Amino acid sequence: MIDQILNFNKQFVASKGYEAYLTDKYPDKKLAVLSCMDTRLTELLPAALGLKNGDAKIIKNAGGLVISAFDSAMRSLIVAIYELGVEQIMVVAHSHCGACHMSFDHFYHEMKARGVTDDTLLTIEKCGIDLHHWLEGFKDTPTSVRTTVETIKTHPLVPADIVVRGFIIDSETGELKEVR
Repeated sequence: MIDQILNFNKQFVASKGYEAYLTDKYPDKKLAVLSCMDTRLTELLPAALGLKNGDAKIIKNAGGLVISAFDSAMRSLIVAIYELGVEQIMVVAHSHCGACHMSFDHFYHEMKARGVTDDTLLTIEKCGIDLHHWLEGFKDTPTSVRTTVETIKTHPLVPADIVVRGFIIDSETGELKEVR
């Protein structure tokens, strides 16, 4: 698959397909969107929000979560605020998310089947990583959105004037509903 992508890329560049996407690094709408990496949202999310290339910084991870005050999603948001001029943040979860009901127990069995040893897992935990927390999903999407919004709003490095709001997008229709 990667070789097919590389071949396509050569043709894309040669035909100057990139010209339709030229913009700079600063989001025109001064907006960052934290959302899930779900494939159903790849094109649906920006289309449903009316965003075009260059309008917003879109940060994606499993579940659209900030799981700790200093994880990579929070780091990206801090950079977006201070380096790229972001003034508003949308947290956008979605219906039928695979991170809902995700658990370490499930991953444990999958990892073991693919050759990860208990010694490796123990070594990781001895380094201070709580794999049960790190690989845990959420049970309730609205509560998850509220928690992530609150974590961002109360972060000691997020200025008080940054607007942070949470939403759930329907992963089929694109309908957006605010979570309060």
